[in-house]
Amino acid sequence: MVRIAVTGASGMLGSALIKKDWPDVEWLGIDVRPPPTTSWEAFRRIDVRDADALTTALRGIDVLVHAAAALPSHPAAEITSVDVHGTEAVLAAVRSAGVDRLVHVSSTAVYGLPELCPTPEDYPCRPVDPYSAAKKSAEERVERARRDGLCAPILRPKTFLGENRLGLFAMLFEWADDGRDFPLLGGGRHRAQMLDVEDLCSAVRAACERPDRDVDDTFNIGSARFGPLREEFQAVLDAAGHGRRVRTLPVAPAVTALRLLAALRVSPVYRRLIHKLTRDSYVSIDKAAERLGFAPVHGNEESLLRTYEWWRRAAGKSRPAGRTHQDPWHQGALRLAKVFY
Repeated sequence: MVRIAVTGASGMLGSALIKKDWPDVEWLGIDVRPPPTTSWEAFRRIDVRDADALTTALRGIDVLVHAAAALPSHPAAEITSVDVHGTEAVLAAVRSAGVDRLVHVSSTAVYGLPELCPTPEDYPCRPVDPYSAAKKSAEERVERARRDGLCAPILRPKTFLGENRLGLFAMLFEWADDGRDFPLLGGGRHRAQMLDVEDLCSAVRAACERPDRDVDDTFNIGSARFGPLREEFQAVLDAAGHGRRVRTLPVAPAVTALRLLAALRVSPVYRRLIHKLTRDSYVSIDKAAERLGFAPVHGNEESLLRTYEWWRRAAGKSRPAGRTHQDPWHQGALRLAKVFY
């Protein structure tokens, strides 16, 4: 029996992992928030910045999947505290408790605004905001522990979709369900790679189970099938059944307006997201395929449609807005734009 602990267990990825019925795996969920269900057999309510409490919880654990993080929508100080200082506490606890392997879930945000697509793992990391800077700083601490002898795979997933994914995607789902056209910068003609949470779980499993020589490295994780955003978002509008279309927003004036609204904190659209909407954004997954056996099953369009169908069944429009992947984000001033579509 392999004992795997997951920080951020109440989040989207953590809860997806713990639902997995992997043979000979015993799960321990760790999160500052309560578990999403009472069916979990093992759960500890611990802040990842509390190294002492983590050390106690991790005794006897074989692998820790570190997925806890503050997201781009959180205040900068909180992002640094949770993502950087939290990772420092996790590493201290892993050492003290004698955990053999740490699987660190990072993000392709560490690249900043890359000019090269597909972006390989050795592309220079140039953070552009508090979130990407914190993710890079956390990676540096994990890499230091790796050099000191800890087996510490780092996974850099693209934006992932699936059950419990809301965030900004709730805006697309809501507008589609309400029978509205959906505006995209430049008409959504650029390609933005995403990822299904089920495929991310498969990558995590490989990082947990494969030999040290295969996994002790850094890996991009993303979909292998993705097209222009226009086509993929149009598939959601088609599924809604109202005959609505993706519409083109002129890039220059729209980007200026979005940056101003974001600076005024009346829009959830941040700089890196604008970059994804106006340029190609995809990474190489060749190393993950070769070393982890990573073979993503779901393409962007399929993942979007699967997430939209879940939203229609389970989330709908009644859920209060918040700041996590599992909450619809506050649309702010963008909600007013709906009257024009």
